Amino acid sequence: MNKEMTSKFFEALTDLEKENNIGSDILIEKIKSGIEKAIKKDYPYCENIRVDIDPVTGKLDIRILKEVMDVMYVDDPDNEIFLDEAKVYDPNIKVGDMVEIPLDPAKFGRVAAQNAKQSIKHDIKDFERARLIEQYHDKEHECVSATVQKVEPATQNAILTIDKNEVYLVRNEQIPGETLKAGDIIKVYVVGIANPDRKPSIKISRTHRELVKRLFELEVPEIADGTVEVKAISRVAGARSKIAVYSKDPNVDAVGACIGPRKSRITSVVNELKGEKIDVINWCEDPAQFIAKALAPAEVINVVLSEEEGVRECRVTVPDNQLSLAIGNKGQNAKLAAGLTGYKIDIVSESSAKAEAADDEN
Repeated sequence: MNKEMTSKFFEALTDLEKENNIGSDILIEKIKSGIEKAIKKDYPYCENIRVDIDPVTGKLDIRILKEVMDVMYVDDPDNEIFLDEAKVYDPNIKVGDMVEIPLDPAKFGRVAAQNAKQSIKHDIKDFERARLIEQYHDKEHECVSATVQKVEPATQNAILTIDKNEVYLVRNEQIPGETLKAGDIIKVYVVGIANPDRKPSIKISRTHRELVKRLFELEVPEIADGTVEVKAISRVAGARSKIAVYSKDPNVDAVGACIGPRKSRITSVVNELKGEKIDVINWCEDPAQFIAKALAPAEVINVVLSEEEGVRECRVTVPDNQLSLAIGNKGQNAKLAAGLTGYKIDIVSESSAKAEAADDEN
């Protein structure tokens, strides 16, 4: 291989290193393996191949090795060579030595070169997959910062960068109503790694309910250190969330800790979620009391629990003037309370409950 071709080879090596963010040592080993596989195409029975690549000195040396024999005929010409023939490559060679026969990569032919390229490409993909999985293993189920690079006009899918990796935030995982633009720095929840055995991709979300929990962990030291525990979350992304919290320390107000001085902590979470309303309530072990709290801001008169065939249900009575508030716009408050408590909730007004009771008596 002449100097010009060698120079182009190392330029391509440098480009691969930059494009794939792979260390040169690892990349060189991958390329060596690819070249060796290509040589095997032309020399399938050769047992000894040596490939030396040194980007510092610009050295690219490819050789096959054969054992020097002292007979006119060799049994294994792919791995053995007659002494006189070996001396063409090394005048000082002796019987029993291994003679190194240089190969010109330019003579491998188009097919051999293509095989090397495909092999290297495959190896790099394997490395990238392993690197991506390792890099995001600790970030799975966590909240991370991401920078918006661009938003595709047709689909509104956003391309973000996280630790120099491009990650897709698809439209249905964006908060309804939010408009992302290039340069925005946002928080996303790492749901997991899709297709880890083939072409892995990082699935991220801004609609996942766990994002709310992680944001509160970032803003509330009492949650981060375990003093306050998030017991349950229910969310309609872009509209409203309910979060139930419990303090392990009787001297710490769980709800107050989440709201923060002058509402500073909850305001930070609300701003990150583009104005999404958040109700923070105290969790309690008694299901009836918990359901009543979950329906806030509506007042609750009483809660009657029932469980049939494993389905947890309850009937909640509220003052007549609180019925629409308890149900919420398009049933949203009732839906969030059901998601928070795990109970199917039937809400009735006080007058309706009394009328039903009177009918039962008659």
